[in-house]
Amino acid sequence: MNDIWQAIGDAITAASGERCDTAARHPVGGGSINQAWRIGHGPRGWFVKLNRADRLEMFIAEAEGLEALAAANAIRVPQPLCHGSHGRQSFLVMEYIALHGSPEPDEFATALATMHRHHQQQYGWHRNNTIGATPQDNTLCDDWCEFWRIHRLQFQLRLARRNGAPSRLIDRGMTLAERCDAFFIGYTPLASVLHGDLWSGNWGADDQGRPVIFDPAVYFGDHETDLAMMTLFGHPGRHFFDHYDEHFPIDPGFTTRKTLYNLYHILNHYNLFGGGYDRQAEGMIEQLLSELR
Repeated sequence: MNDIWQAIGDAITAASGERCDTAARHPVGGGSINQAWRIGHGPRGWFVKLNRADRLEMFIAEAEGLEALAAANAIRVPQPLCHGSHGRQSFLVMEYIALHGSPEPDEFATALATMHRHHQQQYGWHRNNTIGATPQDNTLCDDWCEFWRIHRLQFQLRLARRNGAPSRLIDRGMTLAERCDAFFIGYTPLASVLHGDLWSGNWGADDQGRPVIFDPAVYFGDHETDLAMMTLFGHPGRHFFDHYDEHFPIDPGFTTRKTLYNLYHILNHYNLFGGGYDRQAEGMIEQLLSELR
C-alpha cells in the first residue's frame, strides 16, 4: 500500500510543482465503486480515487469528462490533476472541494442551464467511458433517437439479457427501443454537454454556496437526460425547474420522455445490482408502450 502512495505523491509533486506528503491522508466517503481518500489538511488538499490497475482508462475518461464540463465555464467541478497506475492499482487525483449541503436552487438552475447551452454538432463523445462500473458507449451519431435506441437502451438490454433478466423485459424493451421515434416527433434537441449521472449524490455546494457537480459520465446529448436523472434518486425541487425553464426552456414532451431517459439508469442499476430493478424497468417500459397505443 505504501508503494502506491509514494507513486501518488510523486505524481502530485510533478503535476502541481508542490511537494506532497501523502502521509497526511484519511479515507472519505464519495468514492462509490472506488476507494476515496483526502490528502492534506485545511482548505488545501487533494481528493484521490483508487481502484484496480485495469480501471485506469475509467479514471482517464473521468478526468477528460471533468475537463469537458469545465470548458462550458458555467458550473464548478473538481479540477483533475493527474492519474496513473502502480503495481495492481490505479489512481485519479483531483482538487478537493469541501461540500456544504445543497446549492441555492436559482443559482444551480442558472449554472446548469448555461452548461447545457454548451454543445457540439453530434451526439455522443469522442471516447467511451463508464456509468458506474458499466461501460458506456458514446459512439458519435447524427441522430439523437438513433443514439438513444442503440447506444443506451439496446446496449443496456443486451447486458440485462446476459445477466439473466426476464425474457418479457427484454422483448418488451426491444419493442420500445424500436418504436422510440414516436417520443421525438417535432423535437430535435441540441447535443448539449451532459454530466450523464446527475443524481442527488453527485451535486452539492462549496463553502461559498456555489453549486458543484462531480463524478460525471460525460457525453453530448439531450439536456433533458440530466434533468430526468435529477428526479430519479432525489429531487432539486419545483422551484429549480421553474427557474431552469426561464434560461433553457423545457419542452412539454419532457413529462413523458423523462421516463424513457431514466429507464437507461434503472436498467443499469439492474445490471449492476440486480434486486428489484428488473420489475421497476418492466413497469417503466409498459408505461411508455401504453403511450404509443
